[in-house]
This record gives sequence, C-alpha cells and structure tokens, in this order.
Amino acid sequence: MPEFDLDTYTGGVLSGNRRLLAKAITLVESTRPEDGKAARELLDRVHAKTGQAVRVGITGVPGAGKSTFIDAFGTYLTGKGHKIAVLAVDPSSTVSGGSILGDKTRMETLGQDPNAFIRPSPSGGALGGVARKTRETMMLCEAAGFDVILVETVGVGQSETTVASMVDFFLVLMIAGAGDELQGIKKGIIEIADALVINKADGDNIDRAHRARSEYEGALHLLRPVCPNWAPPVLAASSIEKTGIPEVWDTILRQRDALGSSGELEQKRRQQALDWMWAVIDDGLKRAFRQDPAISLLVTERERDVLTGGRSPTSAAIELLEKFRPGTGNY
Repeated sequence: MPEFDLDTYTGGVLSGNRRLLAKAITLVESTRPEDGKAARELLDRVHAKTGQAVRVGITGVPGAGKSTFIDAFGTYLTGKGHKIAVLAVDPSSTVSGGSILGDKTRMETLGQDPNAFIRPSPSGGALGGVARKTRETMMLCEAAGFDVILVETVGVGQSETTVASMVDFFLVLMIAGAGDELQGIKKGIIEIADALVINKADGDNIDRAHRARSEYEGALHLLRPVCPNWAPPVLAASSIEKTGIPEVWDTILRQRDALGSSGELEQKRRQQALDWMWAVIDDGLKRAFRQDPAISLLVTERERDVLTGGRSPTSAAIELLEKFRPGTGNY
C-alpha cells in the first residue's frame, strides 16, 4: 500500500486534489496483489460520484494529428468552463514495458491549463488500443470532478474498437491526401464511429479535405448505422487554425441529446458496465491460468511442441485447460 491511507486517497480524489488523483491512478494501475484490494475498495468508495461526465474516445489513422487535435479541442472546452481529463494511452516500450510518454509533450497548451488533467498511461500490450485499467482511471477522474473525459487511443488499427465499449461518443480522425480516401471505410473502426473528422483542413489541404469529406459522406450512407437514433456525420477541422472545433463539440452534444431522450444512452452505459465486469473476469481467469504452478511447469513443453509441429495448437491448449481445471477443455 502506498504512503497514504485509503481515507486520504478517497478524500483527495473527491476534492479534486491532482497529486492524490495521480497517486490513486498509480494505485489502480499497479499489478501488485497487495495494491489490488486497496484499489478495489477505493473504486467502491468513489463509485457513487461517477458517471456524470461526457466520455469521448478519439482515435485515428497514423499521422492524423490526434494529440494536436486534443490540444486544440481540450483548450476550447476549458475555455467554455469545462474540466477536462485526457487519458492518453501511449504505446508501451518493448524494452521496459513502460509508457513512452510522448503525447503529453505534444499537448503543450492543454498541459499548462489549470482546468485540464493529462494522464499518459502505458498500453501494457493490451488489445484495443487502451490501457488495461483505462475504465478505472476514467472513474477516478469523474469522481475528481472532471466533466469531460477524452480517451486518446494508441492508433494501432482495427483492434481499437475496444474503446467504443467504454465511451459515449467514438470520434475517428482521418486525413486527406493519404492515398485512397475510401480505403478506411472497409475497416470495422469506421463502422462504429459516431463521427468522422477530416483533420488538417487548412492551407493547401483545404480542397482535398473537403473532397475527402464528401467521399466519406457518400460511403457512410452505404453502411447501416450502429445506433438507430444517430447517423454519423463527417466534419472537417483544423487544429492549427482552430476551425471546425466548435462543430465537433456541438455534434457530441447533439448525439448525447438524441441518445439521452430515447433512453439509449442509459442502456449503453448499462451494457458497458456489464461488458466491463466480464472483461475483468476474463483478465482474472487468464492471469490465474498463467500463474497456476501446474500450468507453469507444463506450458513451456507445450509451447515447444507447437513450435516444432509435434502438437496441434488446439490439442496443446485443451491439455493445458484440462490441467488447469478438468472440464474446461471442451472444444
């Protein structure tokens, strides 16, 4: 357990103390078993103060300017009186496993804003472009009084759709002039977007950006909307010239009103909570499997068998599952 007791952590988070909020997030992200119990109790204590923020996931193709866009977008929101928490999920170092922490340095204006809190976290190799404890971190930031949560994902492609299971609005940044403008429409990440934004619509790129916007609008009409009460629009914006930024926020609020009035937002939040529960179960079972003494003795041999072609992957997996718990190896 870190240096502060649980009462201090709870009071610090609920009062918006940034130092204690940062320490609480570190506690929640910790993989030490002794920290896990304290983290769970802390989350239970602050749970009643969560759920009121607007949750926005932001992803995009490489070079789309996610961090620069968030810097401009977040600054616009703080200027309107909002308190912004940015959860910037950095790719983990393949050497140390830690966060490269590049995103915070690219949000120069927002990083100095007293109404903004930026928390870079390593993805830790987690699928879906988000850190393993992103949901818990989001809860802590909401409890600390931040009313808009922006989750910037790693930018690793189609697997980033995981972020859609924890936010209210899923925003995908695109750029023009990067080849076939409609190539991205084939990817599942586009199909679940709540809006597309053609970023870098400035300078010599303005005409290309608006052409790309029209092409994406036409292509989106061919897709069935995930939400019956919302048709994803395509917008154009410039993080440098600050154009299109207010329209993005207005779009988020319109979607929130549409889903709120139909009851879909509440249902979406409930389903996300259920998905979260099962994600924790899946993660716990996987860790229990790998940490089981009997499995650790056998897994190296079965990995070698699969690598050399001596066993099929299915056969090796079923044997390991049966060793872990008889009856779980049904296939």
